[in-house]
Amino acid sequence: MMPDFLTTLFNKQQYHPDNFFLIAGPCVVENEELVMEVADRVSSICKRLEIPYVFKASYRKANRTSANSFTGIGDDNGLSLIKKVGETYGLPTTSDIHAHEEAAMAAPYIDILQIPAFLCRQTDLLIAAAETGKIVNVKKGQFLSGPSMKFAVDKIRKAGNNQVMLTERGNTFGYTDLVVDYRNIPWMKEHNAPVIMDCTHALQQPNQTSGITGGNPQLIGTIAKAAIATGADGLFIETHPNPSVAKSDGANMLQLDLLEPLLEQLVKLRKAVI
Repeated sequence: MMPDFLTTLFNKQQYHPDNFFLIAGPCVVENEELVMEVADRVSSICKRLEIPYVFKASYRKANRTSANSFTGIGDDNGLSLIKKVGETYGLPTTSDIHAHEEAAMAAPYIDILQIPAFLCRQTDLLIAAAETGKIVNVKKGQFLSGPSMKFAVDKIRKAGNNQVMLTERGNTFGYTDLVVDYRNIPWMKEHNAPVIMDCTHALQQPNQTSGITGGNPQLIGTIAKAAIATGADGLFIETHPNPSVAKSDGANMLQLDLLEPLLEQLVKLRKAVI
């Protein structure tokens, strides 16, 4: 059953109560044309399939392998475009924050503050996010187990905010790969928080000597189907009309044209397992 804070979040959308929810969008705000194109297409698909939808894009990418990598178009510009997407299409929105002072800066523009996996133990960041009163989505660190995420949840709740979600995104496997332990989905649900599967970042191949993160996007459907089968409440999928020219994470994003048939399969699977 969807918690009250998510029911309120999706109150402008018509959706099937038994469906998973979707967080999707490009990795980073590249320009207005991109975010509007993706939001328009994904919102249309989700409306037809009765999937509650949150638009996602990073206003700034703070965690990049190379100093030469694209990080964004400026915080104010990026956040303003995310807000414009939400207002134009009637969608809740999310973006990640990287330091405690960014929480108050980003909160007026977005509905969900996302905590990056590498920062999931940063107490001041978690508390600052909680104190905005916004929903806080914490990505599980690549170095942590599902049960250990109770401490991140406790920090947010003790700061007076019960609107917390957790996202699985795989665990470090050697130096340049990740593996998903699906036990983490039911384990994190024991923290009484909605659990999301990040189907794209779980397929990253980080720390490549080229300075550009690799990935296995051909397995996005496999990751998503397994997540639905193991009880995930939501899915996180980064998507782009042409991942080959994306300015961030193109190697593991789903091509936008492939999203609709995948979601159709996942809706059918969800009906079979609930």
